[in-house]
Amino acid sequence: MSEKLVTITVDGRKISAPAGSRLLKVCLENDIYIPNLCYLEGMSDPPASCRLCLVEIEGEPGMVASCRCEIRDGMVVTSNSDDILKMRQVAFRLLVSTNDGHCNTCIANKHCELQQIAKFLRQPLRTKRLRHIDRDYPEIIDDHPVLMYEPKKCVLCGRCVYVCNQIPKGYKLDFARRGINTIISFYGSDLDPSSRDCEGCLACTEVCPVGALSSKKKWSRFIAEVKLKQEQKAARQSSD
Repeated sequence: MSEKLVTITVDGRKISAPAGSRLLKVCLENDIYIPNLCYLEGMSDPPASCRLCLVEIEGEPGMVASCRCEIRDGMVVTSNSDDILKMRQVAFRLLVSTNDGHCNTCIANKHCELQQIAKFLRQPLRTKRLRHIDRDYPEIIDDHPVLMYEPKKCVLCGRCVYVCNQIPKGYKLDFARRGINTIISFYGSDLDPSSRDCEGCLACTEVCPVGALSSKKKWSRFIAEVKLKQEQKAARQSSD
């Protein structure tokens, strides 16, 4: 039996899609961009933690997270308004208030989803509207035998934790601590033999939107390239 199609209206445009589909997914599939960081297709219970995908739905009070909203026939949606933009900008400033903003030495530079969203929302990556919060973490956490984690770049979207827990293998990534001190944990990975399976997977690094999580091999190559460019730049400056 074919899926029942319903028709919704988004920004004045009528769209047909299977009933119960996530609104964010429907919009993205129909070239209506809604910024998002924590959503991945296939999630049965999207966390809606980034608060960037807020939209307005006619007849409902306030704004809703489109990643959690299931479409119904006749739904009328506004995905872009001054009020929505302001709310998304506030959510974005909160996200980047703990980010180190060192794009030039980031493995995801120029293909970073945070950079793309910043451009879309017309916001800087180092906001002056909120005090920058420097979380008391090391620049690098390398306890895992395969993975490298840069917590000050992490936006805690949870994508890596989600995909890791969908894969049938022994070792799992998870969150640790609470609130502003939350972090992705490698706890026990140095002692768990199954963590070696990560070398043939790396799904967590592929879904990271900001380059906070990468394989040690890829990260080492990238850092070597950065150092070489810095040395070449220094050599040019000294010869001028």
